[in-house]
Amino acid sequence: MKKTLVFVLFVVLLVTLTACGPGSKVELSKPNTEIQFNPPGPNPEVDKPAENEHVAGLGTGLWHGLISPGTLIISFFKPEIQMYEVHNTGPLYNLGFLFGVAIVFLVLGFSGGRRR
Repeated sequence: MKKTLVFVLFVVLLVTLTACGPGSKVELSKPNTEIQFNPPGPNPEVDKPAENEHVAGLGTGLWHGLISPGTLIISFFKPEIQMYEVHNTGPLYNLGFLFGVAIVFLVLGFSGGRRR
């Protein structure tokens, strides 16, 4: 069972990496839905201040990553709430967001994953 799971994850990773290459595009279509496996496009709001005249940086990205599970749930009920700030500094905000999400999952993994 474990070998099958590893194989399936490897195939999914391989397809994803192949589809995300420059100039490649893979589309899976169903009625009224479309899934595209291509890399994200540019953010035109990078380094542009929001209405409150702030541009999110590393610290804000870390905070948004830490609270991302909660904001994801809230966003289902209030669409105006987003878990990712588009008015950001680019790579530094992304790094902070990724670290925040990683910390959440590491804490959850270590606290709930121990067995005696």
